[in-house]
Amino acid sequence: REAFSLPTPEQVEAEQQDPLDLVQVQLRIQEIIRVLNNFAMLREPERSRAEYMEQLQRDMCYYYGYNEYLMDKLLQLFPINEAVEFFEANETARPVTVRTNTLKARRRDLAQALINRGVNLDPIGKWTKVGLTVFDSPVPIGATPEYMAGHYMIQAASSFLPVVALAPMENERVLDMSAAPGGKTTYCAALMKNTGLVVANDANRERQRALVANIHRLGVSNALVCNYDGREFPQVMGGFDRVLLDAPCSGTGVISKDASVKTNKGPDDFSMLTTLQKELILSAIDSANADSSAGVIVYSTCSVTVDENEAVVEYALSRRPNIRLVDTGLGFGRPGFTSYRGRSFHKSMSLTRRFYPHAHNMDGFFVAKFKKLSTKMQIEDNQFVVPTGSGATLKQRKKKKKRGN
Repeated sequence: REAFSLPTPEQVEAEQQDPLDLVQVQLRIQEIIRVLNNFAMLREPERSRAEYMEQLQRDMCYYYGYNEYLMDKLLQLFPINEAVEFFEANETARPVTVRTNTLKARRRDLAQALINRGVNLDPIGKWTKVGLTVFDSPVPIGATPEYMAGHYMIQAASSFLPVVALAPMENERVLDMSAAPGGKTTYCAALMKNTGLVVANDANRERQRALVANIHRLGVSNALVCNYDGREFPQVMGGFDRVLLDAPCSGTGVISKDASVKTNKGPDDFSMLTTLQKELILSAIDSANADSSAGVIVYSTCSVTVDENEAVVEYALSRRPNIRLVDTGLGFGRPGFTSYRGRSFHKSMSLTRRFYPHAHNMDGFFVAKFKKLSTKMQIEDNQFVVPTGSGATLKQRKKKKKRGN
C-alpha cells in the first residue's frame, strides 16, 4: 500500500481556491485516521501528530459542513474512530418514535390499531413500556384518528429519558420549567394519572400554543400553564416535590434534525447559553422542597458538549452544597465525564448519563438527577441562608427601572 503524505502548505492553500471533490476528501480523512491509529509506524518522520489532527479537522469541516470552532469542540469528545461514527450519525435522521398516552390508551391496543392502518412499528426497547418506533407508515402519523383522539404523542425517544429519571408519583407537585411543546409535561401527567399538579412553564409565549393544544388533546387535567422566565422561580412559586429542567441548549445532540447548528454556533453562543443554564439550574434547585419525600431535580439537555452538561452540574454542586447527585434510574447510557481535558469533576458525576446518536440510535442527550437534602444552606459555622433562585431577573428589573427614570 502506498505511503500516505500530508498535503504541503502550498497544496493546502491551493485547495482553498480550488477545493477537492468530496470523494477525495473522504479518502484523505480515512488515510489520516489510519495513520493516527498507528502513528509510530505510519507517520511521516518530519510531521507531528498536531499537523495530522489539524488537516483532519480541516477536511472534516469541509466534508461534513461544520464551522471550525464546533468541529474542534466535538472532536475532543471522542476517540478519532468514534468521532467519525458520531458525525456520520448526524447525517441521517433518527427513527420516528411515539409515546402511548396511558391516560387514554394501552400500548398493545395502540400498536394494533396502527398496524391495522398499515403502520410498520415495534416497541422502542426494554427501558420504556410506552414507546413505539415507527419504521414506515402509509398514513401521516400525525393525522391518524388515534393521534387526533390523543392516544399518543409524537416524541423523540431521548425526551422520554428526563421524565423516566424524574419518576413523578401520584398526588405530587411537579414543575416543568421549560415545558413546550408538552411531551414531557403530558408524560408526567400520565405517570401521575392526572392527580396532583404539574406546573407547565415556558418563557416563550408563542411556543405555549402547542403546549396548551397538546395538554387538551391528550386529556391532561392536572396541568397549570404559565409564562415566566424560569429564573423567576421560586419567587413565583416554589415547594415542588420534583422539578424538571430541560434547559435551552446549543442543540449539538439534534444536528440530524437541525443542520444549521453546524455553522451558527460559536463561542458567544456557548457563553450565553452556559450562563443561562447555570442561572436556571439554581432556580430549579431552589424551587424544590427538601422536606418532601422526593425533593428531586432533573437537569437535561439535547447537547453533547461538556460546557453545557458536566460543567453546569459541577457549578450547581459548588453553589448549592445542599444537593447531591443520585442515580438516574436509567438502565443504559454512558456515564458522565469525571475528568475532561485536564479538568476534574466531582466523582459522583459518573451517576449522570450521556446518550449519543451513533451509540444509542437516539438524539444526543444528557441527564443528571439531584436529591435536595435541606432547604437551608450553611455558609458559615453559625450562619444559614435559604437561597431563592438565581436572582437574574431581579437584577434585570432593577436595570429597567433605572432606564425609565
